[in-house]
Amino acid sequence: MRVAAAGALAVGALLTLGSNAAAGASGSLDGTAAASTDILDVVEVSGFLDGIMADFIERSIEQASAKGSLGLVLQVNSPRAIVDDERLVELAARIRSSDVPVYMWVGPSGSVATGAVGQLAGVVGDLAVAPGSKLGDLGPLILPAEHLAEPFADAYPIMQDRTVSSAETIDLGLAREAPTLGFFVIDLPGFVAEIDTTGDEPVRVPVSPVRFAKLSLIDQFMHTAASPALAYLLFLAGTGLLVFELYTAGVGIAGGLGALSFLLGCYGLAALPARGWAVGLLLVAMFGYGVDIQTGVPRVWTAIATVCLTVGSLTLFDGVSLSWVTLLAGIVGVTAGMVTGMPAMVRTRYGTPTIGREWMIGALGVARDPVDPEGVVVIDGAPWRARTQRATPIAEGDPIRVMALEGLVLTVEPADAADDAAEKSA
Repeated sequence: MRVAAAGALAVGALLTLGSNAAAGASGSLDGTAAASTDILDVVEVSGFLDGIMADFIERSIEQASAKGSLGLVLQVNSPRAIVDDERLVELAARIRSSDVPVYMWVGPSGSVATGAVGQLAGVVGDLAVAPGSKLGDLGPLILPAEHLAEPFADAYPIMQDRTVSSAETIDLGLAREAPTLGFFVIDLPGFVAEIDTTGDEPVRVPVSPVRFAKLSLIDQFMHTAASPALAYLLFLAGTGLLVFELYTAGVGIAGGLGALSFLLGCYGLAALPARGWAVGLLLVAMFGYGVDIQTGVPRVWTAIATVCLTVGSLTLFDGVSLSWVTLLAGIVGVTAGMVTGMPAMVRTRYGTPTIGREWMIGALGVARDPVDPEGVVVIDGAPWRARTQRATPIAEGDPIRVMALEGLVLTVEPADAADDAAEKSA
């Protein structure tokens, strides 16, 4: 009993051995350990199960088989699969037909294996769940029923529409409890452990080395880009920067970053269950903001764009909810940038470079829109918000003269056609 109670102390030694194996060195405790060359592979499956992760699992199975590994452990914390049903069936078949046994540990504490990912727990050789982790909410059965382990198939109706706790999975006979990865692997078939009696109490320590595998840097980058929050924000940032680039001289850093963000966002949305019409609403929103940016003041198109942005953001994904923090960052950030930041940038881009704006008093221009009592006028090619003096209406295309400045708003009055012609000739 004391030996079993002291098993938790083996975890630190296991992780140390795993780090050495991952670096290409086999860890050992003594002469017996040095004689053990069988390695156990561990693959971390986190986030959504997409095509990149499915391919990585299959490659890991092939490599473990080629190297004669003791087995492959899938360390799972995944809420759902976003691959199609056919791809999921192929992955499950590869797990079942593997030359080395494939196991699953849902951990550490607080992890989940739900949706179609949870169905894969029915085809592995051994299943363990960390305390506080959950399994279930499996949905309609995608995998062939005959491929599932008998206890898993019997419990499937219970887990189809709800999750079960770690304690329930044990009661149902689906899994055994393993607070840590060390507790799980030390009892796997073929995994060598020994009793260390050098301390005050005997301790089970692992002898077989453990090799941890993760996605490559590029694959991890693309896998991360396919997360809902990042894909949404990248798409908005990319389209916003591309709109910004339309009003700058030449092609600059903003255009390059915008194109890269837009492409990554499109990749993420394509991999995720995004609604096409919701993506279309986001594009309409950017078009609407772009229309009113040229006028210099928010108008009908700004209102239309804001509505499209809000509705498109709230309904973007099917079955996946974005956090309120992400939604606020996207909606408020884009709206503020397009309504306040972009018009100011346009005035800076097309306005005459100068220190201060006192030079504008007395300057002549033309009304781009009717100014009654507010509207937009053009001074030296740059649009400005304007207000008429003494509420005198000014028609579109009429010449105007700047009388005063009130912040970013010009106070103007009608100018004589003769004055306008004289300035143009000058």
